[in-house]
Amino acid sequence: MTSFALSDDHENFRKVVRDFAEREVAPHVARWDRDKYLPLDVVRQMGELGLFGLVVPEEFGGAGGDFTSLCVAIEELGRVDQSIGITLEAGVGLGINPILTYGTDEQKQTWLPDLVAGRALAGFGLTEPEAGSDAGATRTRAVLADGQWTLNGAKAFITNSGTDMTSLVTVTARTGENEISSIIVPSGTPGFVVEPPYEKLGWHISDTHGLTFDDCRVPEENLLGRRGDGFRQFLAVLDDGRIAIAALAVGLAQACLDLSVDYAKGRTTFGTPIGSRQGVAFALSDLAVSVEAARLLTYKAAAMKDASAPPAQLKQAASIAKLYATEAAVTATRTATQVFGGNGFMEEYPVARFYRDAKILEIGEGTSEVQRMLIARGLGLPVQ
Repeated sequence: MTSFALSDDHENFRKVVRDFAEREVAPHVARWDRDKYLPLDVVRQMGELGLFGLVVPEEFGGAGGDFTSLCVAIEELGRVDQSIGITLEAGVGLGINPILTYGTDEQKQTWLPDLVAGRALAGFGLTEPEAGSDAGATRTRAVLADGQWTLNGAKAFITNSGTDMTSLVTVTARTGENEISSIIVPSGTPGFVVEPPYEKLGWHISDTHGLTFDDCRVPEENLLGRRGDGFRQFLAVLDDGRIAIAALAVGLAQACLDLSVDYAKGRTTFGTPIGSRQGVAFALSDLAVSVEAARLLTYKAAAMKDASAPPAQLKQAASIAKLYATEAAVTATRTATQVFGGNGFMEEYPVARFYRDAKILEIGEGTSEVQRMLIARGLGLPVQ
């Protein structure tokens, strides 16, 4: 049986990331959220700290570390702010990982050094206006002629796609009647239009755009992996991403627990702290249980990833972790807001921001409904 207890090295690394998050992010995050501003200087500092290169081999400038370390970093950043956490998660899982896993040597040498160093960001163009959970319904097309791919179509909700640091977006497109391929589209390519940023409920600091491709031409060698492998590629990418999103959710749930316990100790009504009342104390006890369970499920899945567990087992573990942790995070924000009472409804308190940020966790990189479907299939049930 795979052990998933975190090592001393992991816990020491956690302290490093926590110190960075509390020093460089926490004092400013309320203002960044209000201004909907992604601080690229902080992203570059994350690169200097080595966070984007945690799972990347040393030959490309990375640390050659394990996936568990990446989850620790995402959890700790997410504990302070979810937008900064998702910037790292998407930068590695959706930006670096496809090129690292499926790219040619030339593609890796061209794109990875800057991405790994945090000098650049990359996005992954999968979701479309009419193809979300049903990603196989992709309508974006790429036609090969005279050594060039010509792309036409649109993508939606793409993270890290429109910053001044964005160097490329990997795009899934139909390259035949029944085939989907992945193609690298560099930023600034004629016909590649980054739409205005979305007005979002949460994740205000995160960079999110729709993308349009209008006779956008890139060289034939920008094909990522084999032609027709795009569907298989993004399924594998999402399996890893689900574990990372679970880690992000654990960070949020832990923050809600910590904030609520502190508030319950200090807030008094009728002459005593509200934490002395069973209604509050029991709610926070339940929250502590769910945080612990979510963390264990997440790091079990991460340990299985590091141990190269069989794909079917890893998929099941990733879906279980993602489903439980994200739903626990949403519940945690409701509990925290209730404990804070009227103050929980005020933007000056972090729990209000966490409340807004939490819901997308149950949607991005596979909705809760999709996770239940995958888990059911893993049980051998013929669910559609």
